[in-house]
Amino acid sequence: MSSPEAEPFASGRDADVYAIDDNWVLRRYRNGHPVRDEAEFMRWVGRHGYPVPAVDRVDGADMVIQRLEGPTLAAAAVAGEVGPVEVGELHAELHRRLHAIPAPSGAAGRVVMHGDLHPENVLLTADGPVVIDWRNAAEGPPEFDVAMTAIIFAQVALAPAFAELSPLLRAALSSYLGNSIDPTPQLPAALASRGRNVTLTPEELALLPQQDQLIRSLL
Repeated sequence: MSSPEAEPFASGRDADVYAIDDNWVLRRYRNGHPVRDEAEFMRWVGRHGYPVPAVDRVDGADMVIQRLEGPTLAAAAVAGEVGPVEVGELHAELHRRLHAIPAPSGAAGRVVMHGDLHPENVLLTADGPVVIDWRNAAEGPPEFDVAMTAIIFAQVALAPAFAELSPLLRAALSSYLGNSIDPTPQLPAALASRGRNVTLTPEELALLPQQDQLIRSLL
């Protein structure tokens, strides 16, 4: 699947997004990571009414998905358009809706986990919030998914580079945890998984113990 234009209009840690037309974009992993499983999870939750971009087709590391318009929740929060309490409540609600969907395998006690739900992966469209970037989607216990989101909030809240946003993020994390199931049973496993994330810098990994402490202090 060839690139529809020379330069991507958006990029993340490991993927670039290219415009195709007004309705579709091409999302491509730079390391060649296959997208089949990610696309299947997106289609599965979409069939259950979850707000996710429609998937048109996949080919290796390429996935053509619905083009969406709107700011990320992160941008809206930084601009003061969405308050930290609402940010936390919205993440909790998105997780409740997701975890109500049966796992594709039908295994007891397992749900669909997004694995990377945070404000940069929520787009605020005219039709409501839509969750993007499903690379880490998997089946598992809902507490693990909640713990992972809490870890991501805590990571940014504690990062020196985002010190000016720390009060907002701590308030959002407190709101999120106060409106979610208790992640404590899966917090050690989620921290260990986060520690194996090859996209994180040594500085980010060094903050994991402090993230654990911050989360537990807010439970």
